[in-house]
Amino acid sequence: MRVFRADRDWSQAEVAEKVGVSRQTIHAIERGKSEPGLSLAFKLARLFDTTVEEIFAPEGQPPTSFPTSST
Repeated sequence: MRVFRADRDWSQAEVAEKVGVSRQTIHAIERGKSEPGLSLAFKLARLFDTTVEEIFAPEGQPPTSFPTSST
């Protein structure tokens, strides 16, 4: 999420205000100390005009990974 925020030159406080949480919440999410609830994750995705998977995919893994069908 830090990369999306930096691309827009927004502070943690600005992002927090835009999605209705505290700056400490954004800080904790960026540090990996907290995970956002589903509602907040969707708000952040809308704010950054992307998908939840793009923001919160674990490092080293593709943004989305769906099981493939063997049929």
